[in-house]
Amino acid sequence: MPSKQRLVLDEFLPYRLSIVTNRASAAIALHYSKRFGLSIPEWRVMAVLGETPGLSARQVAERTEMDKVQVSRAVQSLLAAKRLTRGADKDDGRVARLSLSERGLAIYREVVPLALDLEREFLSVLNAKERAALDATLTKLSLSLNRLRKA
Repeated sequence: MPSKQRLVLDEFLPYRLSIVTNRASAAIALHYSKRFGLSIPEWRVMAVLGETPGLSARQVAERTEMDKVQVSRAVQSLLAAKRLTRGADKDDGRVARLSLSERGLAIYREVVPLALDLEREFLSVLNAKERAALDATLTKLSLSLNRLRKA
């Protein structure tokens, strides 16, 4: 008779990764939410568009792995605050292309150094070899998960 399997959340990798991700996002959010009134989804949208302007909301959702509703709400809020601009796609007028406005770019340029400093502090508990191993491990896990999602 097979033994009973028991899920122990504190040992379950997806749970642990979720907790670490949420804690990292919350730590960064402490700095930009007070100063700029940004939510975590809004900052994620801004971060993606700061790196790759001209994406559609669907592409932002794919890139961030966020729910389409979350992205839509964040985009609407950022447009209302004049932190984003929206323009029609030159080839398909049904598709809206999003970019950071001048106001959005100014915020992005202030938040990026904060985020990078916090990342450096967060990773400071690891030596160079451990950081390289973590990076390689995360890359392997990401590729494995991509295959599982397609199966």
